[in-house]
Amino acid sequence: MSAKILVVDDEPDVLLLCRVNLEFEGYDVIEAHDGEEALRRVVEDRPSLVLLDVMMPGLDGWKVLEMLKSDEVTRDIPVIMLTAKVREVDQIQGLSAGAAAYVTKPFNPLALSTTVKEVLNPERPEDPQLKRRQMLEKLRLIQS
Repeated sequence: MSAKILVVDDEPDVLLLCRVNLEFEGYDVIEAHDGEEALRRVVEDRPSLVLLDVMMPGLDGWKVLEMLKSDEVTRDIPVIMLTAKVREVDQIQGLSAGAAAYVTKPFNPLALSTTVKEVLNPERPEDPQLKRRQMLEKLRLIQS
């Protein structure tokens, strides 16, 4: 059975690009167009991973991430932030809030596929947390 990935973005072109590339990689892809729909889809469809945009109308990605990570039922679902917010402070915010990875738009579809594979199939169970800590340390050093 292939992993189910929920892609959350209000831009139809981004949804299509993600769907095509992830389905090519063998994943089942479901979509949500805003934060409220994303929360419903997580409960209904129980995805293996969420690709989450930050800037959306209504409930933004930061709030969705916070809600997912604070809920006992959804907190272990890995979230990859997929956003045009490229500042280091934004990356630190996402990783500190529990995102497994942070990918900036425009993105390379092959690099996104690699990130998805790394998050879904870590070599060791502690790898996502270790990688997140290492990325945060690197970003904090850049800001200093």
